[in-house]
Amino acid sequence: MSELQEKISSRLAELDPAIELIAVEMSGPEALRIYIDHPGGVDLALCEQVTAHLGNLLLSYSLEVSSPGSDRPLSKPEHFCRYLGRRVRVRTREALEGQRNFTGTIEAADEEVVRVALSDSGAQVTIPHERIHRSNLVPDIAEGVSQ
Repeated sequence: MSELQEKISSRLAELDPAIELIAVEMSGPEALRIYIDHPGGVDLALCEQVTAHLGNLLLSYSLEVSSPGSDRPLSKPEHFCRYLGRRVRVRTREALEGQRNFTGTIEAADEEVVRVALSDSGAQVTIPHERIHRSNLVPDIAEGVSQ
C-alpha cells in the first residue's frame, strides 16, 4: 500500500504541490478512498480535479476522493503548527505522565514536540512527536449547529 500511496502523492504534487495526501484506504477489494487536504480547503471542484488527474487508477479501482473532515488526523509536526488553538485528541504509544490519551487545546508546536492544555484540568503536557501513536482534531460542537 505504501508504494501506491507514494505514487498517488507524487501525482498529486504534479497537479498542485499544496495538495496533501492525508490517507489512502482500501474501502473494498477494488475500491480506493483517498483523503486530501489543501491550505485553501477541499471542495467538490478540487475532488473532481484530483479524480480526473488520477484517472489511470480508475482502470484498477473505483475511486473516492474526500476531505479529511472535521476530525482531521494530525500526523506531521506542521499539522500541529497549522492548527494552533484548536482542540485535539492525542494518543501516545506508551504512557506519558501516567496516561496515554490526552484531549485539549494545542498551545504550541514545533518540529520536536506539541504542547497541549488539557481540557479536564487545564494543566499542560508536552508530547514528543515520536511518542504520538494517533492524533486528530476534535470537532467543535457548534460546527454542525445552525442558528
